Amino acid sequence: MRKPIIAGNWKMNNTASEGVELVNALKPLVKDAKCEVVVCVPFIDIPAVKKALRGSKIKLGAQNVHFAEKGAYTGEISANMLKEYGVQYVIIGHSERRQYFGETDETVNKRTLAALAAGLTPIVCIGESLEEREGGLTEKVLSAQIEKDFAGIEDLSKIVVAYEPIWAIGTGRTATDEQANETIGFIRKRMKKVYAGKNVGRMRIQYGGSMNPKNCKGLMAQPEIDGGLIGGASLKAPDFAAVVNYDK
Repeated sequence: MRKPIIAGNWKMNNTASEGVELVNALKPLVKDAKCEVVVCVPFIDIPAVKKALRGSKIKLGAQNVHFAEKGAYTGEISANMLKEYGVQYVIIGHSERRQYFGETDETVNKRTLAALAAGLTPIVCIGESLEEREGGLTEKVLSAQIEKDFAGIEDLSKIVVAYEPIWAIGTGRTATDEQANETIGFIRKRMKKVYAGKNVGRMRIQYGGSMNPKNCKGLMAQPEIDGGLIGGASLKAPDFAAVVNYDK
C-alpha cells in the first residue's frame, strides 16, 4: 500500500514568526491525520518551524536544493545543510523554478540525486503547459521529463513525484478528477516501463494543481492519486487541515 502524502508548499510566504504561528494553529487540526503531512517552507524559516513542529507528526521540507555539496554557488543551499537542520523532504523542479530560475531536466536530475545521497526525500515536479495539453503533447512532454529527471535512481520508492499541470497552478483551474487520475496513471505506467525493477510500484505520485478543500475529496478518491502538493491552501491552517483530513 502507498501511504498518501499531503505536502504544503508555502512558496515565498511567511516570515519565521508567521510560519510558527501557522504551524501552531495547524498542529491540533491534523494530529489524527491518516496521511503523511509535510510543510515545505522558505529556507530562512526552517530553524523556527522545526522547533515549532516538535511533538507533532508534521514533517519538515524545503523548497529547493543545489546539486553540489559545497562550492562557489552564491545564494544556494546544499543537501547536507538541509539535512543538518532536520529537513526530511525537498521540492525539486517546481514549474516556478523551471520558469523563473532556469531549472532544466538535467539540473532537476542532479539535484534529485544529491538529495537522495544526503538521505532526503525529493518531491520531484513534472507537468505540461496549457499549450502542450491543448496540442495533444501531454504524454510526449511527460515521457521526456520521466526519462531525464529520474535517470540513475536505483530505488524509486524513495522519491515522491508531483504531477503539476502548469496551467492549473495558482490559476484556480484544476484538472478534473478523471483527467488527473488518467495522467497520473500514465506517469506510473511509463515509469514502470522505463525503470523496470526499480521499485516503481511503491513510488507515490501526488497531484499538484490547485488542490483545495472543495476538490480534494474527489481527487483523493481516484485510485492513482497518492496525495497532493498544496500551494495557496497550505497558507491557512483550516484550509490545509481540510485537505489533510480529506477522508473525514
